[in-house]
Amino acid sequence: MRTFTPLLGAVLALSLAGCSPTFRNHGYVPDDEDLQELAVGIDTRASVEDLVGPPTAGGVLEGGNYFYVRSRVRTFAFTRPTIIERQVLAVSFDEAGVLSNIERFGLEDGRVVPLSRRVTESGVTDTNIIRQLFGNIGRIGAGGVFGDN
Repeated sequence: MRTFTPLLGAVLALSLAGCSPTFRNHGYVPDDEDLQELAVGIDTRASVEDLVGPPTAGGVLEGGNYFYVRSRVRTFAFTRPTIIERQVLAVSFDEAGVLSNIERFGLEDGRVVPLSRRVTESGVTDTNIIRQLFGNIGRIGAGGVFGDN
């Protein structure tokens, strides 16, 4: 019985170690020291990239704003991963490409945005490629093959 006690203790310790949470970090947000080097109204897109690095994401249109995003995710055993921290740094530019504003947002500032899935229906229903090819044989007239003369 005494020989099984250390073995049982080792199995129990390994079991508990397997259930400890794991953390993953994704993305990049510049430090406050780096952001203090930026001057609103003076710096441009190029100088912002040189000083704090390229953005994680950009605006939708050419010449849009820069967004730096960092997330920390906790995974515990077999449960769904949970985002425990998120920071978004939004760097805005005016029409001339000059820095106009720097804003920082956290996970508590976020809103759930409902996404709608738009699917374009195709005109083909339950038809394979062979049926499509042979289904058009009777629809071709002489004018379509030789031209309309």
